Amino acid sequence: MDSQGSNGPGGIGDGAGRLGGREASDASKAMTVRGAAFLGVGSMVGAGIFALLGEAGAVAGSAVWVSFLVAGIVATLQGYAVAKLGARYPSSGGVVTFLLQAYGRGHTTAIASWLLYFAAVIVTAMVAVSFGSYGTALLFDDSVAWSRILTVAVVLVVAAVNIFGAKLLDRVQTTIVVLLLAVFAVFVVVTLAQVDPALLARSTYPPAVDIVSSVALTFFAYLGFTVVSFTGGDLPNPSRNLPRAMYLALGITIALYVLISIGVFGTLTVDEVIANGETALAVAAKPALGDAGFAIMAFAALLATSSSANANLYAAVGSTAKLAESGSFPPVFGRSVRIGGTGGLVITAALILLLSLFVDLTAIASLGSVVALAIFMVTSIGAFRLRKDIGANTSILVVGIVLTAVVLAVFAVQTLRTSPQTFAGMVAILALAAILELVWDRLRARRA
Repeated sequence: MDSQGSNGPGGIGDGAGRLGGREASDASKAMTVRGAAFLGVGSMVGAGIFALLGEAGAVAGSAVWVSFLVAGIVATLQGYAVAKLGARYPSSGGVVTFLLQAYGRGHTTAIASWLLYFAAVIVTAMVAVSFGSYGTALLFDDSVAWSRILTVAVVLVVAAVNIFGAKLLDRVQTTIVVLLLAVFAVFVVVTLAQVDPALLARSTYPPAVDIVSSVALTFFAYLGFTVVSFTGGDLPNPSRNLPRAMYLALGITIALYVLISIGVFGTLTVDEVIANGETALAVAAKPALGDAGFAIMAFAALLATSSSANANLYAAVGSTAKLAESGSFPPVFGRSVRIGGTGGLVITAALILLLSLFVDLTAIASLGSVVALAIFMVTSIGAFRLRKDIGANTSILVVGIVLTAVVLAVFAVQTLRTSPQTFAGMVAILALAAILELVWDRLRARRA
């Protein structure tokens, strides 16, 4: 493997680095710590709390708040590694740049790039399904047909936005996050005031192994923290400001998730949360705020999930174009198409639609979390290899790697035991990434 500098192909990072509409070379558009942190909060919240409460409740029961807390600790440990790498190698290249620094341009980096792409597709499919569920509950009385129609509609709309540009969404990103935080603050206050301690008693918790296993699922809600690392090329003094933005984003999100999950499971039974699935948050607000509370939370969910879908699709399209340019992905991903945009946009939107319409929601979240956990563990190992260069604390890196490995192992064993099909999907997606890299590597060699 040959090593690459910080200006190597950025992959996922180059796409996500442009989410804020700021180029690293444009000093007049430098991002603030608050802007970088809110970018991460917006990405995490859109892909997390609205979509996962019902799924997590089916595994962790009323101990979902514990699962979110542990997943937040894992994300923070990984965030430490990513922040150190981003501070040392500030670039819009994000995670792919870090992998290139740690492993060079070889199979490890290439397979990881495919997995990162798969994760982006899975996350976007998850939030698209959540958008459809909330939109239907708000407008069409839980019609399954309308839920699918809205799911397809949001994917097509954000695809169109990516063809014509997303400058408007860029400008209002901070506004959206502030509005969401204000809504959540009201929700937390009214639900915590009505919490029934009996619903959260330890006697209602499932076995510890189930709670640990659920961490791989709730970790899905924190996937957006890596978006902060993509701002390294835009932040002034990134060695100081990037870690601050990372920890601020994670701190806000962890507190938000823990308080919301306590409020929901403290006012609704586990069965009620599971039955309402993606709309559990809005249902929990209804007793205190009435129909208006349901409508407000549902509208907040529509804002958060559509924004997250757009951001993730934008990142995936931008990254595939860059990977195609560097030769890591087939050229078709970077070619322009007649309808506008690139081949990567068409391919990615099609994959998102297929997953949204034909794959079970739990499977989507589980696969996305597992892929992300594996990639972040590889990234943390890369940070360990570069620990002297990046000035990282060895103990923190080791704890993060070990804790992530434990969560992955427990989840894999539990999934194999309780859901063999999901386990097969996990193996298949890893195998697919390896096969795609080997096939493209051979084709690339023939062309050369």
